[in-house]
Amino acid sequence: MKQIIKFGINIDPFSLQSRLTVGIASFSALVLGSLATWTSWKMQQILVDSHKYNIEQIAKRLPQDVQIYSEMMQPETGLQKAINNLANTNMLLWLKSPDNKILVKSATLDLVSDTKVAELMSLTKMPIKPQVYKVNESYFVLCGSSVQVQGKLLGELFVVKDITREQKIFLGMVQSLTIISILAIIILTAAIAFYIQRSLQPLRQLNQMASVISAEDLGQSQLSVENAPSEVKELAQTLTMLLSRLSQSWKQEREFVSNVSHELRTPLTIVHGYLQSVLRRQNNLTQTQQEALETAASEAERTIRLLQDLLDLARADNGYLYFQMKSYVLNDLVEEVVMMAKKYSDRIIQIESKVARIEVKADYSRLKQVLLNLIDNAIKYSEADTPIVLELNQLEDRAILQVCDRGYGIPLQQQARIFERFYRVDESRSHTTGGCGLGLSIVKTLVEGMGGSVSVQSKLGEGSKFTISLPTYNSAI
Repeated sequence: MKQIIKFGINIDPFSLQSRLTVGIASFSALVLGSLATWTSWKMQQILVDSHKYNIEQIAKRLPQDVQIYSEMMQPETGLQKAINNLANTNMLLWLKSPDNKILVKSATLDLVSDTKVAELMSLTKMPIKPQVYKVNESYFVLCGSSVQVQGKLLGELFVVKDITREQKIFLGMVQSLTIISILAIIILTAAIAFYIQRSLQPLRQLNQMASVISAEDLGQSQLSVENAPSEVKELAQTLTMLLSRLSQSWKQEREFVSNVSHELRTPLTIVHGYLQSVLRRQNNLTQTQQEALETAASEAERTIRLLQDLLDLARADNGYLYFQMKSYVLNDLVEEVVMMAKKYSDRIIQIESKVARIEVKADYSRLKQVLLNLIDNAIKYSEADTPIVLELNQLEDRAILQVCDRGYGIPLQQQARIFERFYRVDESRSHTTGGCGLGLSIVKTLVEGMGGSVSVQSKLGEGSKFTISLPTYNSAI
């Protein structure tokens, strides 16, 4: 059994595809995000370290320059000269005495706004380490170092370098790296989802093939998936073997039911005949004996009907239930069935026909059995003072027969199951009604065997309406 199956994108959040996609995509996003974060941090460290090295070199050179200039001029003038020589447009320097007074500062410091200078000065009041500081939308690297001249401590030298341009370039690179990482994660997620979808396609195909297998196809079903991984092929082979074993088990079960039903029906029929014969000669029986024999005869008759239903279902399952299809007037057949039903019950059974003559092609005895089952079902599950109505109509090439009662009704959630074998809506009523849950299953099997269909409409407290649709004689030709 081979099928060509098309698949769309599965967005079920609980599916294996979704879980694998989310898991792998999350792991990939974590790896790429960590890599991008580490790269950004590392680039920042390289930037800071390079400027830190330059600033430290300036702090080491300053004492030497001060020593040289002090020999040629006043110490204060030499210190100012040395600081001005080391300073440039992007470099700011100042020297603070041990008592936190500014001894000297570079001329470039006067070119910076007072707000920035005040904030930079405030940073020197606490322990600092070389790193990037943001001051009024500008970025600076600040470093401090002690300055000694001829073994005498002059004070603390603070060197600040403006790296606003480099930092903005760096932030732009980080932003670009972030966007690229996000795009990479999206593309990677889409690629992973597509790959996983293609990888799981053999499993979906196998699932689709298995879902359409019915009980009749178990023995002939062969599950095979082309271009599938070895594991999927092994699963297909295992399922095929399982279906074969189920088919054998199902066949043995049907044969057992058929054989048991056939073997038990004959002796039970004989027993029922003897019981009826004894009951007809009841002059020598006591009241207790008569009641016991009547109960035994009733139970024997019910068991015979059950066995007959089981035999019919077993024949239908094996394809041995034959139908003698001929043309009949449905109106006449319904009248005959109603007369038969009235003999065995005191219920009011009415016929309402919108068409005077409806000719159908059906099996006469089987259709009678169907109608008797439905009428018997209506009698059991409705009050004795309510009528049972059979409505006849014809719609185009279909004959419509409806059996209506005003009984207890069937819950909506159970209406789809009432045609299943041995299913009863109310288990507590099974003993009082004598039902075994096969009547409606027989009805469905027989009606569908004659090319028709059966359905039910019901409301609790209002009753039920069973509708049989059969092909008319002209349409069946």
